Amino acid sequence: MDGSSAGQPLLQARELRKSYGSVEALRGASFDLAAGEVVALIGDNGAGKSTLVKCLSGVEVPDSGEIRIEGRPVVLDSPTAARAHGIETAYQDLAVAPDLDPAANLFLGRELRRPGLLGALGMLDKAGMRRQAAEQFARLGVTLQDLDVPIGSLSGGQRQSVAVARSVVWASRVVFLDEPTAALGVVQRERVLDVVRRVRDTGVAVVLISHNMPEVLAVADRIEVLRLGARVARFAAADATLEQLVGAMTGALTPEEEDR
Repeated sequence: MDGSSAGQPLLQARELRKSYGSVEALRGASFDLAAGEVVALIGDNGAGKSTLVKCLSGVEVPDSGEIRIEGRPVVLDSPTAARAHGIETAYQDLAVAPDLDPAANLFLGRELRRPGLLGALGMLDKAGMRRQAAEQFARLGVTLQDLDVPIGSLSGGQRQSVAVARSVVWASRVVFLDEPTAALGVVQRERVLDVVRRVRDTGVAVVLISHNMPEVLAVADRIEVLRLGARVARFAAADATLEQLVGAMTGALTPEEEDR
């Protein structure tokens, strides 16, 4: 089922191809994303999900094809270039600094310096970062009892929520979330999904890469399916069933069934 939104998509990929030696990771993959929506990107292992996300977040450069933002062709040849277009990514391995507190992790690589001479000498504005972090965590519904403890001492769900929040705070257009609830319990998973919903409500588009089909159906607005390096189906999540998603991923559905 074609669940693409009306109007100009925020982010588009058209016929992306990417090979690593003799291995074709992407074979003409396409993708569409509108502002303020959650799109789940699903597919079996080796379907090309990670490679597509790397191309759309500047980690990899496709061999051919086109990427557009708000209808304009762009070159995303580095993560810095992607960030300049308001695109951030939270990876499955979290990439947090366990010995630093949540506020320091939120500003990791973007630390605030104190005004005047002290800032020129490299002194950080820890109070300012903690204050802004508390405001951002509250805005996104991230509940932390203590902002002064190392993030490594927090629960898995809290650490993941901080990692997601860090990407969201700095993303003005798109945030990619790679398996954000992997290895989390039921309560922790729901907290992270609530953050995803809050992000969508701010107008930032979310791309959710997940193997958890019930989770996908619960939080996504649309679902795009990759198989063998290409998009093979699109669904409106409200109309999709678990059987349809699995069938599209495995090739059990015919193209006519996938698009109806």
